[in-house]
Amino acid sequence: MNLAVVGHVEWVEFARVDHVPVAGEIVHALETWEEPAGGGAVAAVQLANLNGSVRLFTSLGDDELGRRAREELESRGVTVHASAAAEPQRRAFTYVDAYGERTITVLGRKLVPSGTDGALPWEELADCDGVFFVSGDLAALRAARRSGVLVASARELATLRSAGEQIDVIVGSGEDSDERFEPGELEPPPRHVVTTSGSLGGWVRPGGPYRAVPPPGPVQDAYGCGDCFAAGVAYALAEGGTMEDAVALGARCGAAVLTGRGAYEGQLAAGASSLFDHIS
Repeated sequence: MNLAVVGHVEWVEFARVDHVPVAGEIVHALETWEEPAGGGAVAAVQLANLNGSVRLFTSLGDDELGRRAREELESRGVTVHASAAAEPQRRAFTYVDAYGERTITVLGRKLVPSGTDGALPWEELADCDGVFFVSGDLAALRAARRSGVLVASARELATLRSAGEQIDVIVGSGEDSDERFEPGELEPPPRHVVTTSGSLGGWVRPGGPYRAVPPPGPVQDAYGCGDCFAAGVAYALAEGGTMEDAVALGARCGAAVLTGRGAYEGQLAAGASSLFDHIS
């Protein structure tokens, strides 16, 4: 399929620790690593793993980390369409504790793509079967709306509200106050709203509750679970699946990434069995 993600990238330094330090405390990292991540990058790689290819519309810094981010994402099957920001690449620092929970500190301004940037092939989104909108300006959102299916992050409610576009599915975490969506907040209202709640599963409106999927191995790292879930939802709907199919695949994607280190090691890939298999 033709799939795309519109969103931001961060260069993330990870440190695995026994626990996140409290005020004044010093902790020692058990291991460290770094890679390009952030919502746009994580979702794009997940879709590339499921589909074989994906396009990412983003903005990257004009420094060495921006160049490394492009190279590493392209090595993972992502076609990167990026405007060059006249500033350093946005970074983040992430603690991963003994239970796999991640705690993130973001460094720098979010670099989001603009739909008014004529250097990017925004017209290609009209040919896409599905787009996941993670972040961007109004023009970027409107370009994404020309696709067959548009899934959007609830974290960008201000942009969604200003655009006044029909969103097929809004995905947000019920455990994150910045992602909570209430009926009546958007006009026109989205066709579906999916609220996630970690190991408890979540809720689809209209629809009802859905169950989480047990991780297919020991939990290592919760980074990227929500973005992988949303990418799975977008993939299933673009493929022609139902909302039941979509949340089932999203739950599998979210559970799989828990079992790997960082944003990508555990991501679900297309296999021999149907991606739409329901939870037994």
